Amino acid sequence: MVPETGDRHSLLRAAAGLIPGDTPRLDAELLLSQALGEERLRMLVGSVPVSDESRAAFAAMVARRIRHEPVAHILGEREFWSLPIRVTADVLVPRPDSETLIAEALAHFRAGPPATILDLGTGSGALLLAALSEWPDARGLGIDRSEAALEVARGNAEALGLGGRADFRLGDWTDGLEGRFELILCNPPYIPDGTELMPDVALHEPAGALFGGADGLDPYRRLIPEMPERLAPGGVALFEFGEGQAEALRAMAMDSGLKADVAADLAGRPRVLKVLAAG
Repeated sequence: MVPETGDRHSLLRAAAGLIPGDTPRLDAELLLSQALGEERLRMLVGSVPVSDESRAAFAAMVARRIRHEPVAHILGEREFWSLPIRVTADVLVPRPDSETLIAEALAHFRAGPPATILDLGTGSGALLLAALSEWPDARGLGIDRSEAALEVARGNAEALGLGGRADFRLGDWTDGLEGRFELILCNPPYIPDGTELMPDVALHEPAGALFGGADGLDPYRRLIPEMPERLAPGGVALFEFGEGQAEALRAMAMDSGLKADVAADLAGRPRVLKVLAAG
């Protein structure tokens, strides 16, 4: 249990000994800074006593974390591409690995920005909003089959001042979609069905945004063949994928008459399929 007395450092030590996962100390620091209403680094070097109210709030949050609730759900948001993104149990928590898609988009459009952006399976809207934050004249469309997820995305767009350039639509991938886009972003469900996941993910994140069929590739089989009709000339489609899927996806793109390459994330792992219209 979190002690009822002691300074913030003793609270952090006690909480870190209780919290599961790979980053118990960081989790404890984030939760305590929230309870104290202080920025994390300022909290670590500060000397303001912990009030009984803050201590109780911290203990309640630690109890939630012990039950494997993600820190992002407890705090209500997760930073992505330096943007505060609100998250709920209706959307995936944005991962740092997914920032690779934005980095690759910036590299592709180094000579000139895209005007139109499509985010398939938008979830919290993190990818679309990160892209719009980089290109002030671009407009974007996010599609998701979950209305609850779309409500989160719309709220994030408004909170970030991007609501005027971001539209969100209920839909099943590209069904009923018209037109072409210069930048297409997609982080589809790519985990093979039946894969055992960490409790933080399995118990608290939407299965429909995680599992992609027997081999995890079902969404790509549907979407990649549609890219010749969806990509504008000079555009690029960027798909996130999981371990061991790169070559199958590259072959899938080539079979659809597309040029394809693979980009690695910051850890050096193949992470993003870059698809360009052939010719």
